[in-house]
Amino acid sequence: MYIGLLPDDGLVLEHLQDNLQTMCDFVRTFPKEKLTTRWAEGEWTIKEILVHIIDDERIYSYRTLRFARGDSTELPGFEQDEYVPYSKANERDLEDILEEYSAVRQATITLFRSFDDAALLRAGVSNGHIMSVRAAAYHIAGHDLHHFNSIKENYGTG
Repeated sequence: MYIGLLPDDGLVLEHLQDNLQTMCDFVRTFPKEKLTTRWAEGEWTIKEILVHIIDDERIYSYRTLRFARGDSTELPGFEQDEYVPYSKANERDLEDILEEYSAVRQATITLFRSFDDAALLRAGVSNGHIMSVRAAAYHIAGHDLHHFNSIKENYGTG
């Protein structure tokens, strides 16, 4: 789903870096009160979306590390909606969230740069689905774009 949002140009690490900057610049344009407003009942706020992106990226990076290192243990999924209330995202300062987002993204990029071609082709099973290490990088970058588009569509511009 998310992988198809990216061009098939082999530049996924550049997309990861560009997406980070684009998202950070974009969310900084919103007034403070809009960052914690739900666009509809039961939907996430902008701050909750950002922390969700961070959580998802950490989980996918962990999965790729295990797969790249040849670990064949099937990994469980996670229930993203259960994570949100515990994140306390709406109580956090936006710049604090963006600092964490940037740190996680830099760690992700560094991790993927450390993988050789053989590691990128390794795969594993998580949540009952096979995924290669390379595909996980595209998932992370595409997941960013999905939520960027969602924020634009549901919240407009700042």
